[in-house]
Amino acid sequence: MAARPMPRGGNANLTREIPHLTGVVVGVALASPETVLVDNLVVATLLCDDATQLLSREHVVFFNQLTSPDLSVAQLEKARSSGDLEQIEVDLRDVPPEVSRIVVVAYINEGLGHRRSLGQLREARVRVLDLAGDDELVVSENLAPALSTETGLVLAELYRNGPHWKFKVVGQGYADGIAGILRDHGLRS
Repeated sequence: MAARPMPRGGNANLTREIPHLTGVVVGVALASPETVLVDNLVVATLLCDDATQLLSREHVVFFNQLTSPDLSVAQLEKARSSGDLEQIEVDLRDVPPEVSRIVVVAYINEGLGHRRSLGQLREARVRVLDLAGDDELVVSENLAPALSTETGLVLAELYRNGPHWKFKVVGQGYADGIAGILRDHGLRS
């Protein structure tokens, strides 16, 4: 599978194209000349059902909760390869059947109070690597140019399509940050 930049809404077959693929690393690259902005960026992974609703609060993987309850999804404390701000490992074989979508998001921690936005990013990309060999399978286009006042962003999702896993570049921004993302995924505060 060639790693050419995929636009918003683009889909890629993962396990149908690569039948031996059992695990992936999702890498998120976020860059800005503003160090304060980068220092306040958070990447999180939401484990959702087939209606894209979070299974529970315990199914949000981020810096305070580095693994999903079943350990199939884990945020790495340190990226395995350079260029990514954060990386998430997904063991596709061990993802429970009730998890249909694994949604990767980014948001500004305390962004609303500090007049920061994702429009200050110069780069926002997501890519998928083969867990076994770090080969890049899919990479998104740079999503940053379309951002302005948003403080939250759904980057992409891994999702089931029958017995197979696919990857979709989403690129949907949220003016109300993580609160809006969680609300749209069924979690009320």
